[in-house]
Amino acid sequence: MAKSEECCSTQLLDGDGTFNVTGIDQFIKEAKLAECGLSYAVVSIMGPQSSGKSTLLNHLFATNFREMDAFRGRSQTTKGIWVAKCAGIEPCTLVMDLEGTDGRERGEDDTAFEKQSALFALAVSDIVLINMWCHDIGREQAANKPLLKTVFQVMMRLFSPRKTTLMFVIRDKTRTPLENLEPVLREDIQKIWDSVPKPEAHKETPLSEFFNVEVVALSSYEEKEEQFKEQVASLRQRFYHSIAPGGLAGDRRGVVPASGFSFSAQQIWKVIKENKDLDLPAHKVMVATVRCEEIANEKYAAFAGNEEWSELDEAVQSGPISGFGKKLNSILDTCLSEYDAEAIYFDEGVRTGKRQQLEEKLLQLVQPAFQALLGHIRSGTLDKFKEAFDKALKGGEGFSAAAHNCSQSFMAWFDEGCADAVITLANWDTSKVRDKLKRDIEAHIASVRAAKLSELTALYESKLKDALSAPVEALLDGANSETWPSIRKLFRRETESAVSGLSSALSGFDMDEEAKGQILANLEAYARGVVEAKTKEEAGRVLIRMKDRFATLFSHDSDSMPRVWTGKEDIRAITKTARSASLKLLSVMAAIRLDDEGADNIENTLSLALVDSTNAAVKDRSITIADPLASSTWQEISASKTLITPVQCKSLWRQFKAETEYSVSQAISAQEANKRNNNWLPPPWAIVALIVLGFNEFMTLLRNPFYLCVIFVGFLLVKALWVQLDVAGEFRNGALPGLLSLSTKVVPTIMNMMKRLAEEGAKPAANDPPRNPAPASTGYGKEGNSSSEISSSGSSGVTESEYSSSSKHD
Repeated sequence: MAKSEECCSTQLLDGDGTFNVTGIDQFIKEAKLAECGLSYAVVSIMGPQSSGKSTLLNHLFATNFREMDAFRGRSQTTKGIWVAKCAGIEPCTLVMDLEGTDGRERGEDDTAFEKQSALFALAVSDIVLINMWCHDIGREQAANKPLLKTVFQVMMRLFSPRKTTLMFVIRDKTRTPLENLEPVLREDIQKIWDSVPKPEAHKETPLSEFFNVEVVALSSYEEKEEQFKEQVASLRQRFYHSIAPGGLAGDRRGVVPASGFSFSAQQIWKVIKENKDLDLPAHKVMVATVRCEEIANEKYAAFAGNEEWSELDEAVQSGPISGFGKKLNSILDTCLSEYDAEAIYFDEGVRTGKRQQLEEKLLQLVQPAFQALLGHIRSGTLDKFKEAFDKALKGGEGFSAAAHNCSQSFMAWFDEGCADAVITLANWDTSKVRDKLKRDIEAHIASVRAAKLSELTALYESKLKDALSAPVEALLDGANSETWPSIRKLFRRETESAVSGLSSALSGFDMDEEAKGQILANLEAYARGVVEAKTKEEAGRVLIRMKDRFATLFSHDSDSMPRVWTGKEDIRAITKTARSASLKLLSVMAAIRLDDEGADNIENTLSLALVDSTNAAVKDRSITIADPLASSTWQEISASKTLITPVQCKSLWRQFKAETEYSVSQAISAQEANKRNNNWLPPPWAIVALIVLGFNEFMTLLRNPFYLCVIFVGFLLVKALWVQLDVAGEFRNGALPGLLSLSTKVVPTIMNMMKRLAEEGAKPAANDPPRNPAPASTGYGKEGNSSSEISSSGSSGVTESEYSSSSKHD
């Protein structure tokens, strides 16, 4: 694997154990470690000298640690501890290369640095690679067993337990399968762990509580280089996302933020360096401080991992628990008693101070559970209150009585639950939770009261709307002098009924008179609003209503039958009556008069201004009268009650007259046409003139009967033409259209009449006795055909002439 320039390798500790503060700070800046937060991992490697540790790291993590030159002999290559950043692995991973153990350079007796560096690696690393030869497995003095034994013992005493992964890398694997080597190695590790003396708190603690053990095997780098590289590449994949759940260091604990890594490493090395023989500080207070803190931490951890407490904590998250305070007090007392027993021989001041800290930590640990329990008791009490309150209301109990009884009952029930949850060690105040419950109950009562009041109000408002809307609309539609008195009467009756009913319903809510009066006043205002809204709606359609009323009265008689303008009707009187009725409708719609304001003033003003003034102006145009409608308000009526101002009334009346004038003119035209159609006689003077001037001619006719015959025949012809041409019908549409139509029909009609006369004259010849039946029948058929042809031709001629006349007329 190619080396990367991003590895930033730096010596962390030199061979003398001096910490390279400047170098590590510069390394953290170059590696941008401070930006990683908790998302980083530390991997270290330990093992015998010249066992290929640096070579393995360089191939595994693409670092550039110095490797041993095999051609120059086997000697110490890495001195102290070196650190580098892995290239291409997420999250950010730091690798520490430790000086090899059993080196001849340090000698047989100088093993302190080896132990210190191994302990340092275990303290700061998440994953520790232990490089070992395959042939050392199963040997008592090989595979770093003595070193591991010492490290295990001191690790538990000096540091808080952290879950470190120990990965044993078996080098130069032989033919023996890994499945056979791994059990032997794990058994040796377990034996070392079992043989290490442990404090009381960890006597039964398994190895898995402190370490995760992994075993891998690699082929010989010198003999099987390609196979070695393939195995290393496969092993590298396991270091991707190593701190994620399920990764190599997925369950690590006590992680130091990346920005504090340098300081943490310095302090750890300082403690290790000051205790060269791996002994605890000798000073009494320091010993008491460290030991009491350890004991307190152990007891805290024991309490946190206590099965009974865990079950209690888990159970309280889902609901209230009976006897919670008693059970938790027992567990807390046991924990503190064990602390007192183990710390009794240490400095009293330190012991007492650490005990108080332990109490605070324990109370901080259990406080969320206690608060959760109080929350469950409060929510449970509130739910039960709501249920009981709702049931009481449905059972017919008065609202105020139900609210008072249920509140008292369930507040007492809450107090009993709090007494059962009290922790003796803590003096926690539950009054805030109690006050919150009380506020919640009061808020629920208020919300139910508001909902009930809203429901009642909506019910009576709905009744009022149904009782007022349609009747008011009907009364306004049939507007007359009694419209507003009828509306006022209806309004008072329905409003008093609704207010009385609502007032009775509110008696069970224990409300003060002011609030009750406000609700009743709102109901009255709503009723008034319904009437006003309906009136405004109808006022918006007043012109349509006026025209409809005018059309109804003008076009129908007193029996509601359509009028036929025969000439006997007094159109002026009918028009005046219809317009007066429409004016009445306008006066009714002009303003809202629920309070008996201006009952007759508007109608009188409109009548005076729009009807009487017109008549007066017609009679005497020289008289100038002030216009009473030249105003934007009505006398004695407020602007808020005005729907149609005087000026608007004048404009509407002018528009109304313009739009109804056509109907009047049409009626007059129809009446005149009817008169003309019913009067065919000439004027009397014409009749007298005819008698006087035609007396001689008349006497001549009487003396000569031939003239009478001629006149009689002419009369018949004229009568026939009159009937055939339908002269009366043609003149219904007027004189000029009638003359034009008759002029086109006269000639075809005369020709048809002559043709028919000729055919009638030819009938005797055709009626001679036939020689045989067949011709007779044939002649009969011909006669019938000729007659039909004549009729058809005559009809077609008449029809054609009518069509042409109509076309010309159009």
